[in-house]
Amino acid sequence: MTSSAASRPRMAARLEDWLHGKRTKRATSRGKTPSVIPYIGYGSTQWVRVLGRVLYLKPETREHTRFRPDVAAVSRVRGWRTFTSLYAPHEQVDVLIGDRLIGTVRADRGGVIDSNVPVELAPGWHTLTLRTGDGETADAPVSIVDPEARVGVISDVDDTVLITALPRPFLAAWNSFVLDEHARAATPGMAVMLDHLVAAHPGAPVIYLSTGAWNAAPALSRFLARNLYPMGPLLLTDWGPTHDRWFRSGKEHKRLELLRLAREFPSVKWVLFGDDGQHDETLYHEFAIRHPENVAAVAIRQLSIGEAVLAGGRSKARVHRTSSGVPWLYGPDGAKLREELRRLDLI
Repeated sequence: MTSSAASRPRMAARLEDWLHGKRTKRATSRGKTPSVIPYIGYGSTQWVRVLGRVLYLKPETREHTRFRPDVAAVSRVRGWRTFTSLYAPHEQVDVLIGDRLIGTVRADRGGVIDSNVPVELAPGWHTLTLRTGDGETADAPVSIVDPEARVGVISDVDDTVLITALPRPFLAAWNSFVLDEHARAATPGMAVMLDHLVAAHPGAPVIYLSTGAWNAAPALSRFLARNLYPMGPLLLTDWGPTHDRWFRSGKEHKRLELLRLAREFPSVKWVLFGDDGQHDETLYHEFAIRHPENVAAVAIRQLSIGEAVLAGGRSKARVHRTSSGVPWLYGPDGAKLREELRRLDLI
């Protein structure tokens, strides 16, 4: 990259910071304060990965409800509202279990909390308390993976469990920024199939890995709960310019998270779910080649002809599906994938 090209992302990042500073002054003058929005976390019996975001919100108002992940808190939310939120960068947040302080974390430049905290917890679900400097608290559920777990689930979101036709720029923008979240459709049979898979492997961790923005995490969590998908953390990414590029790479985000999960849970063999309209096949192929001991199977949802045409075609990675020795499964919906998984005795 030339020096002038490299300077442009830096200038964009500086412009974003300048605009954010202006918005922050206006927000604080209106009585808004840093508030922590908890996301579902996960961990082992020795540590937890704390996820969340700090936003400027007005205390004790309905403004908080659209950022909550629980279904009961929100009735109807337009997508654009979650993308106009004002983040609070570099805020310090205390992490507690009950009244016991177990660590302190700090939000990044975009207000995102993503930190590991050492703590000993039993396998299963627990609730952490996140507390800002002003004393405001929020509860964050965390899933502690059983050390005996040998099978886990990593699933893409868009066009795998949630039909958004993401590769179609205009429709994707409509779905993300305008459409009521209740109008989004679940992929037929996927929730039932995942539920049966998890039931066949008690204690199996479930991770939803997407290139989507953290802004959408509460809406996606509500969607998954409303459509009876197994509960699990969302691993999303942040948008916007950095010091060296205009936008963060969603593909690189997925690659790094897969490698991280392989390091964190070396004894778990993952069933990887994705679709054939983006980069899932290529990424899963690379991961299966590097870590075949961590992959039980790769299950790819096939887009319909119409979806594939509007998405710009199908991935070409399918020709590589047998080279790693990992079984690859294909089907248009959850029912077909469930049949394929049953043939492998995974369900």
